Amino acid sequence: MPALVLVGAQWGDEGKGKATDLLGGSVDYVVRYQGGNNAGHTVVIGDQKYALHLLPSGILSPNVTPVIGNGVVIDPGVLLSELNGLNERGIDTSKLLISGNAHLITPYHRTLDKVTERFLGKRRIGTTGRGIGPTYADKINRVGIRVQDLFDESILQQKIEAALHDKNQILVKLYNRRAIPADLVLQEYLGYAEKIKPFLADTTLVLDEALKANKVVLLEGGQGTLLDVDHGTYPFVTSSNPTSGGACTGAGIGPTKIDRVIGILKAYTTRVGSGPFPTELLDADGEALRRIGGERGVTTGRDRRCGWFDAVIARYATRVNGLTDFFLTKLDVLTGWEQIPVCVAYEIDGKRVEELPYNQSDFHHAKPIYETLPGWTEDISKAQTFADLPKNAQAYVRALEEMSGAPISAIGVGPGRTETIQINSFV
Repeated sequence: MPALVLVGAQWGDEGKGKATDLLGGSVDYVVRYQGGNNAGHTVVIGDQKYALHLLPSGILSPNVTPVIGNGVVIDPGVLLSELNGLNERGIDTSKLLISGNAHLITPYHRTLDKVTERFLGKRRIGTTGRGIGPTYADKINRVGIRVQDLFDESILQQKIEAALHDKNQILVKLYNRRAIPADLVLQEYLGYAEKIKPFLADTTLVLDEALKANKVVLLEGGQGTLLDVDHGTYPFVTSSNPTSGGACTGAGIGPTKIDRVIGILKAYTTRVGSGPFPTELLDADGEALRRIGGERGVTTGRDRRCGWFDAVIARYATRVNGLTDFFLTKLDVLTGWEQIPVCVAYEIDGKRVEELPYNQSDFHHAKPIYETLPGWTEDISKAQTFADLPKNAQAYVRALEEMSGAPISAIGVGPGRTETIQINSFV
């Protein structure tokens, strides 16, 4: 059975957690393949809301084996706290598997992230301050600490001392901060070893055997396409590859194993942090979208910037991810608008541009060209089928589908697990 990839098709926060949870009854494994606890997923089950930051959303489905792949960066304190929180709420977390090749976030990564961002001032990226970027930087520089290093005290000590030899110089002499004692970091991280050991696995082998056994594997990305370090709005991006190509390296499976790539697409657009956002609304409509949609970051608690749907971005996501389907979320938030603008192209230097400009300066100066679609006032939260939607809501969905370049196979009409219209099966 081939694998499925679930990716954000905008700037993240599109509702990937709900989509993963919806598929929980049809898949056997759910794999986080990149990012860290800078990516939050919210899942609503009945009257219970679960905010997941590092764990795969599939951990809430009892028949799913959740996996944290080698491409993820892990803050062990956050991981154990999140596991304890779920255990206290009666969620069984014992099936979790963690790759020994995943890299670890340390206190010096978090400190460097925060002081560097403050030092940048107006040029700041808008990171979460969780240490994600510095950890990926150490990984690429080949000086990172991996989960497997927790089980060899000598190696762990050598790596921490070597890292702090340079990083303390930067903290003290450049940023006027206190040096971080290597022995304190060592003792803290040795204390995590026995708690994490039961979850340790050769996850690439586990996933390969699962696929050979005809199991369904869902690869769950964090953030979104426009935050991809290679394909996003650089430098206002994350430090990993949320796009579908990152699923292969971050989970350790070959591209020929992937059959479906599902893009999660909000019925409007949001963004957290700095960077260009052509359809951003700094008016009453933007505030209404934020209020009705509950647009506040799961991990950061920051208000999300809100704007109308951007079809240019959706087409780009279809192209770079090879999307086969879309899951359209939060359609219910648009209920009540008489007219709903949709960005169909940009104006750049007086010219109409229908594809995302590769030039960073052009994108910063892009002005949205809108087409206006008729809205609806009917409550759609109880809709069970596409035909149950008001005619104008149906027309809006079909227009977005045509503009975006891939079929919309599911529609979110409310935050709850059951408030979803499924048009085509994903599995």
